[in-house]
Amino acid sequence: MAVKKTTRAGTKTSVKPKRKTSGKAKARPKAKAKPHSKAKLPRAQRKTAQPKKPVRKVKPAAKAAKAASKVSPLAPKSMPKLSPVGGVLLGATAAGIKYKGRTDLLVAKMIEGTQVAGVFTTSKTASAPVEWCRNNVTEGGEGRMLVVNSGNSNAFTGKAGVATVKATAAAAAQAGNCRQKDVFIASTGVIGQPMDPAPVVAGIEAALAGASDDAWDEAARAIMTTDTYPKTATRKVKIGGAEVTINGIAKGSGMIAPDLATMLVFIFTDAAIPAKILQTLLLLGVRDSFNAITVDSDTSTSDTVLVFATGAAMKDEAPIVRAGDARLRGFRAALDEIMLDLAHQVVKDGEGATKFVKIAVSGAESHQAARRIAMTIANSPLVKTAIAGEDANWGRIVMAVGKSGEAADRDRLTIRIGGVDVAKNGMAVPGYDETPVARHMKGSDIDIEVDVGVGKSSATVWTCDLTYDYIRINADYRS
Repeated sequence: MAVKKTTRAGTKTSVKPKRKTSGKAKARPKAKAKPHSKAKLPRAQRKTAQPKKPVRKVKPAAKAAKAASKVSPLAPKSMPKLSPVGGVLLGATAAGIKYKGRTDLLVAKMIEGTQVAGVFTTSKTASAPVEWCRNNVTEGGEGRMLVVNSGNSNAFTGKAGVATVKATAAAAAQAGNCRQKDVFIASTGVIGQPMDPAPVVAGIEAALAGASDDAWDEAARAIMTTDTYPKTATRKVKIGGAEVTINGIAKGSGMIAPDLATMLVFIFTDAAIPAKILQTLLLLGVRDSFNAITVDSDTSTSDTVLVFATGAAMKDEAPIVRAGDARLRGFRAALDEIMLDLAHQVVKDGEGATKFVKIAVSGAESHQAARRIAMTIANSPLVKTAIAGEDANWGRIVMAVGKSGEAADRDRLTIRIGGVDVAKNGMAVPGYDETPVARHMKGSDIDIEVDVGVGKSSATVWTCDLTYDYIRINADYRS
């Protein structure tokens, strides 16, 4: 008879005691594990017993690049052909500041005597290039050289940022045979990352080596960041007996809000206009163009608008000595048109935008009040997401008017969408049919009108909708 062997007292083994057999009796054979049984495999092998196909992960940077490479559905169907501007040469190169395999540096060279005017961000954390340009405009520098890079904003970079600007200015001044205060610099891209001046300094000569008077498309592309298309505009107009050309290029897609936006705008003309008069015309035109747009309510550290006037087309004309000169009427109108055209293009390229939205407010106490009400509506995430969802939820407009802080008569408030009255005298229009409004919301151009019923002043602003793509682009921007 078999004798069982017991384990020693106090041990914690969980192994079953071996069974002894007597006589010819054989020990029971150990059972074999089933071929596909994970339970009987050693622990180390269990996870790899049935391998799964590897999941291909897309890096955030790749997702952002893919989203940004999709041209905005609101982009112009065709781009204008920009003629040369007398006295201006443009060059672009791939300096490798951030982007690989694409141009990221623009250099413009202007003739001696070129006048310049500029307006800049009101941000209290303005970038080193902005401060440099602001000082040069104040000190009466000529516009002889312009150096613009994309990929790094050189903002919030302390003394290193200032050193980079000075190194850039020195190199550009030498290349353009001019003073450093005649050099204007702009940068756009990531905030807070030190910027090595070496690629820019080396890129200045490379860009000028291939410079020409008709490289407008290349110039516009060199300054893009999350933009999906280059932004250009042009007009020709007479000043006295001279025909002058005005060309403009711009970049901007996100961080767009007055004053100005993460927006770089450069306008060139061969008109002969003194700097002070040019500055006056620029300030008058900015109010209802670049300062009347918003994508996301965020004011950038780098906003810059510069206008250069070479005078090359007006050598035989009597000089302009005052802003009210009758000969400037056509020029001023054309300059305003270019600024509004470029401002609209910036909004239409708003990150993830699918709708271009015009908001007109009337019946306000003052223009400033009307502008503030319109901007509150334009910046409301609830209004913008309703537009993205093609939802005629006019109650959100009522909400935005109420929170603006400006006077409004609730019982006289009128709201019109797509030309259809939806609310009047402080309530929904009796018998209101949402069908035509819903149809309007499905289009790409959305018109919203609001009368707040307390005065005679008005203002118009432009914005875009807020979509999932805006979140994706900005969530992955630095990656």
